[in-house]
Amino acid sequence: MTAPTASVRDRILALPDAELPAYVYDLAALREHAASVRAALPERVELYYAAKANPEPEILAALGPYVDGYEVSSGGELAHVAKAVPGRPTAFGGPGKTPAEIGDALERGVRRFHVESVHELRVLSELTARTAPDTGVAVLLRFNLPLSTASLAGSSLAMGGRPTPFGLDPADADTAVRLLTDGSCPHLELRGVHAHLASGLDAAEQLSVAESVVAWAAALAARHRIRLAEVNVGGGMNVDYAAPEERFDWTAYGRGLARLTAAHPDLTLRIEPGRALTAYCGWYATEVLDVKRSHGEEFAVVRGGTHHLRTPATKGHDQPCSVLPVDTWPHPWPRPAAGDERVTLTGQLCTPKDLLARHVPAAGLRAGDRVAFGLAGAYAWNISHHDFLMHPRPGFHFLNRTAD
Repeated sequence: MTAPTASVRDRILALPDAELPAYVYDLAALREHAASVRAALPERVELYYAAKANPEPEILAALGPYVDGYEVSSGGELAHVAKAVPGRPTAFGGPGKTPAEIGDALERGVRRFHVESVHELRVLSELTARTAPDTGVAVLLRFNLPLSTASLAGSSLAMGGRPTPFGLDPADADTAVRLLTDGSCPHLELRGVHAHLASGLDAAEQLSVAESVVAWAAALAARHRIRLAEVNVGGGMNVDYAAPEERFDWTAYGRGLARLTAAHPDLTLRIEPGRALTAYCGWYATEVLDVKRSHGEEFAVVRGGTHHLRTPATKGHDQPCSVLPVDTWPHPWPRPAAGDERVTLTGQLCTPKDLLARHVPAAGLRAGDRVAFGLAGAYAWNISHHDFLMHPRPGFHFLNRTAD
């Protein structure tokens, strides 16, 4: 769904001009989607939410009943998540953990780390001995595993399968396992393997990657004659901004994971979706300030822009949007309106890169109309360059449909 839900549409149209732009989230829609994802997953598949996708406290709390925990990638995220959803299991990942962040995580009670290098493993071991010597800390070794070119063909963003700063090289696997099994790191427990290799994959591609990761982990365990209890196959489930009606097939993915867990009865799988859980519940709402023609093309300038919603500039796509007509016009002069069938929507920034959506079918779009950009529930406000030109920040509205 990219058109706003009824409650979102009503809220956008009710907001005064001065309260735009605004992010509007339908928490009831989010809960419904999260519940359907949870229902599609078999037993022994744990669901952690990647908080980096959207760390708004209301989002984290709404997901609480449907997730097994939260994955964080910095000390700041850890502190934020701990405050928003206290007492929930947390996994600490990311390729650049500082000793201070690791120490703080241990003091906060984090007992699961995704370790990305041999050096990081040694740092964690030293800090655990100093900070939490009486409590075991679980380690999942994150590996940058090889993947075929075909496996990455549909990926919009690859974190593995090629040279990247993420995870251990497979050549370091034996060294890392030995450090965790020969007494060198007595306060750490080798729990399993983590491999988040790509984003933007469909269900069949995700399942193929998961099967490859589990097979590699099983071979590693056999080689060292150890048991691995968990394999984390990451997130990256596809959200298609060009064809937003084409959703990731959670039912098919769940069936595939059921076959995979049945083939490995002693193994717990974990997935860490972010965007695919929250993208569909959020809209960036704004107002058309002006409509103008330039060199044969029509442009609509809206309040806000990519300093609030950076996703289209980052990924080079057109953000899906819906026009919400507003019939009132407060001025005595003619209302600027589009004469062409297609209009390019831009923001207020002094850069031609401030493009939200190009050549949108919006015949008759007028100054004063409102626009709701869909799929804005993930990697939107939180990744944007907020202070460029120092425009006002957007408002935030979280709708529950029962007592909004």
